[in-house]
Amino acid sequence: MRIALLAHLRHPVAAPFAGGMEAHSWSLAEGLMARGHDVVLFAAGDSDPRLAVDPVIPVHHEASFPGLEHRGDPGLVAHVDAGYAAACDRIAAGGFDVLHNNSLSRLPLERRRTAAMPTVTSLHVPPYDALRWFVQESRAPTHRITVTSRAQAKVWWPEAVPPDVSVLHNGVDPAAWPYRDTGDGSAVWSGRMAPIKGAHRAIAAARAAGLPLTLYGPIEDPEYWDTRIAPALGGAIRYGGHLSGDALARAIGRASVFLFTPCWDEPFGLVAIEAMACGVPVAGLAMGAAEEVVGEAGCLAPLGDEPALARAIGAALAIPRAVPHARVLRLFTRDLWLDRCEALYTQARAAS
Repeated sequence: MRIALLAHLRHPVAAPFAGGMEAHSWSLAEGLMARGHDVVLFAAGDSDPRLAVDPVIPVHHEASFPGLEHRGDPGLVAHVDAGYAAACDRIAAGGFDVLHNNSLSRLPLERRRTAAMPTVTSLHVPPYDALRWFVQESRAPTHRITVTSRAQAKVWWPEAVPPDVSVLHNGVDPAAWPYRDTGDGSAVWSGRMAPIKGAHRAIAAARAAGLPLTLYGPIEDPEYWDTRIAPALGGAIRYGGHLSGDALARAIGRASVFLFTPCWDEPFGLVAIEAMACGVPVAGLAMGAAEEVVGEAGCLAPLGDEPALARAIGAALAIPRAVPHARVLRLFTRDLWLDRCEALYTQARAAS
């Protein structure tokens, strides 16, 4: 198939990934290409040059409009809308069999576009006002909508999930996150340094449990970093930087427990299954899809109950490392994910 992939534009689709959406788009493009599909990634122009990138905007918009995501800045909105509108027109005229829309833009959801182009839209965020109505109105036979978890589906459609909406769990390549049968007794955390990801809660829990903790990830919110994270570093709490690829997999795989601390309704939690693939059990907060993703591979505590999270660390340490690894192989591999994507593409095309 000739497949167009439309990505979010805040960050480049390139390692080291700024977040799960960037990792998702890169892995999807690379995986589909490996299966023989003709794939064009419509993304920021500074995305991975090893992929066939058609620039939606010249560079990711966090570089040109820093700190303005979700602020309603008219300049940023006009910049992004113009890029997406032109990209959608190029996709419509580009001889593609299907569009996989991973953006947060309303423009690919317009009925005139989904009627002309078989489309799969994957929702990676909880519903918010700028997107909710357009998603609800975009349903059509040629448009398949996916969410990353059952928990996310219930947030988007609390009364009843429509039959044309399905759960498409994210997946990872186990070879990229190699299994290790022992840990070094430490805790590890990975994610964006932003309040909703809860690194400060991981620090408090690790201290209460008496475990050394290393944090990895990009500093997305400098104020949060300066006021909540940097002052807490020292001794057994350290920051390991923003790593990518093999370096991050090795760092996570060395640990004995992964701390997963979302402070919002986490739609999935890609970082959790990356750790689980390495054999690292999870201690975390029962927010959003955490229970659905972690299952028997970890122990969860309520948000705000720091003693319970510290106890969850102790319980997770007792879980054999083969358990989280096996859960990923059963439910969350990239091959399973790509199989589902290909099936959705076929369904959308058959309805056109």
